[in-house]
Amino acid sequence: MMMRERFQVRAIYAPVAHLAAQAARDFEAETMDGYRALIHRSDIDAVIVLDSSWQGWLPLVAACEAGKAVYWASDLNIDAQRAVELKEQVDKSGIAFMAEFPRRYAPATLRLKELLATKLGKPQLLFCHRRLGRPEPTSNNLVSDVPQHQDRTTRELVEIVDWCRYVVADNPTDLNSTVYGERGQETYRQLSLRFGTGPTAVCAQISAGQYVPSSWQEAIGFRPSADMQICCEHGLAFIDLPSTLVWFDDAGRHVESLETELPVGEQLLIQFHRSVTSLVRKMANLQDAHYALQVIRLAQQSAESGQRICLNELFSPTPPI
Repeated sequence: MMMRERFQVRAIYAPVAHLAAQAARDFEAETMDGYRALIHRSDIDAVIVLDSSWQGWLPLVAACEAGKAVYWASDLNIDAQRAVELKEQVDKSGIAFMAEFPRRYAPATLRLKELLATKLGKPQLLFCHRRLGRPEPTSNNLVSDVPQHQDRTTRELVEIVDWCRYVVADNPTDLNSTVYGERGQETYRQLSLRFGTGPTAVCAQISAGQYVPSSWQEAIGFRPSADMQICCEHGLAFIDLPSTLVWFDDAGRHVESLETELPVGEQLLIQFHRSVTSLVRKMANLQDAHYALQVIRLAQQSAESGQRICLNELFSPTPPI
């Protein structure tokens, strides 16, 4: 609604009809009985997939067939072979595709990139941890081969891997990983990514877990760690997404609240609008999403084998800047 000059919402589909009807009233749009009918409308230029449901990746397949641009805010978790097939399908279709990586465009991240270039210097160590509530079992889990909690943990790790690549502006060279819990029921996963080699290599420690029952709401939010802690050549910074940044250098502590900056959602939609209207097709976002998925899958192999895995042979897109 804040970007009416760029977007017009013409049609809405949701598996739950009354939710679609409510959203349609808000946007003065039409409701549709199915996602294929929505995608193939002649007045639709682009499709925004906001959440996962039983359709999985089928809306993306339909968009490729119809030649419609896609903003993908749903889960990225999919088996390796299917991921390759979908990437090839998007490549051949020529559509604009944007996976949602909100951490990249958070005001605190954009400000951190400025500080790395001007005050803090090259990153050396990154620490990212996400404590998630463990969901109660539901009947919806029966339609997927992957437990719901594992899906959510994977999505968090995929986004954090991409975030670290964006901050470091480089691709990792190797990784090792450990998990806690039985296969398919892991409650905690940890990755150690190394960027470069030798004494100047940058190390990122990433972890996410759903080891706290959702009923313990107070425990889930108790003393949360910073979304990112980053140690650099000339200082140290702590990020709390989306808009709080505290950093330290020889002059002491600096606290920056960036709440007046453009919100993350608008930043993402502006980027999507540019990718749809640009005469130059940008494939980096699709490649970044595919790359982060491959890293997470190799991390699973590392956890099972107990060995560090080299990533040099992994397809490496140009590091995001």
